[in-house]
Amino acid sequence: MTKEATVYLVEDDDAVRDSLQMVLESVGYHVAAYSRADSFLEEFSTDMAGCLVLDIRMPGMNGMELQRQLNMRNSILPIIFVTGHGDVPMAVEAMQRGAVDFVQKPYREEELLGKIQQAIAADTENRAELDAKHKIIERLAELTPREKQVMELMIEGKANKVIAYDLDISQRTVEIHRARVMEKMGVRSLAHLVRMVMAAEDNNSTQ
Repeated sequence: MTKEATVYLVEDDDAVRDSLQMVLESVGYHVAAYSRADSFLEEFSTDMAGCLVLDIRMPGMNGMELQRQLNMRNSILPIIFVTGHGDVPMAVEAMQRGAVDFVQKPYREEELLGKIQQAIAADTENRAELDAKHKIIERLAELTPREKQVMELMIEGKANKVIAYDLDISQRTVEIHRARVMEKMGVRSLAHLVRMVMAAEDNNSTQ
């Protein structure tokens, strides 16, 4: 499904980057470190799972610009910004644009590790939900136009007799379509079907 959860570390200060990478690896994280934001962007793919620890001020492309570029590419990778004393307003702006958290230099390692753990847990959960929604959408695409019509009326709570009347087909035909819908969607109850369709619609509305 997705790649191994990784801490992507973008920090232009060699000493800070190397030190933080060593700390993260010592507690078991897989780390990919970059000295420049554009280097990370060149390798970026939406399959990247884990979180991004990003310095807000860097030469060339800064952290804010990288965040903008990632947002344009529909990234869901959680971002934790590392900020200096005077950068809190920028960090607040970054949070408004979707960053999950920030730490202010000098920070305690335990504080950053805790935020990273929370970000990776959230990313894992988000990706599992997205994967489930994509599978629902794939199943919906397998329905015939008539099966979709029957399903929509099922979800509205209409009885087979009413569906048959609305679509001008026999009640037996409705029963066959209904059974195929349930089989193709992999559900045993109407309530489960309703939840699946609502999840798919929610996914479409957020894209």
